[in-house]
Amino acid sequence: MSDKPGMAAARRIDELIVLTERLTALIAEQAQAFEAGRPQDAAKHLDEISLLANVYRKEAQDVRERPDPIAAAPRKERLRLIRATEAFDAVIARQGRALNAAKTVTEGLVHAIAEEIANQRTSNAAYGPSGSKPRKSDAATAVTLNRRA
Repeated sequence: MSDKPGMAAARRIDELIVLTERLTALIAEQAQAFEAGRPQDAAKHLDEISLLANVYRKEAQDVRERPDPIAAAPRKERLRLIRATEAFDAVIARQGRALNAAKTVTEGLVHAIAEEIANQRTSNAAYGPSGSKPRKSDAATAVTLNRRA
């Protein structure tokens, strides 16, 4: 006895919802870790996130290429999938903001450390050949800065 197309589609949607909700929960946890200034905690589920993100990408591509099975599902099931996808999109946006904030803080720290190193080297430098202290811009610095760091 074969399944009705609507039942098979509903089962497929349930699988997609479970995948989407798990990925959403893990990425939300990651975003919270970044927001709390604990990037080391963000790496806790990195392997699972990577695996699920790859599966999600493949499933999303399959739905885009073959939407008919999903379209055959009851409207209520399709709406559940849409809500799960919207929640996922919101968490991805939140994670993006958290990562951008972490990047900004990190860049600020790198620049502050580099500036402090440059200041210490300049203030402790010996006098140059002309009898004057070297200019700050002439001091050698072991830290290389890149505006895209």
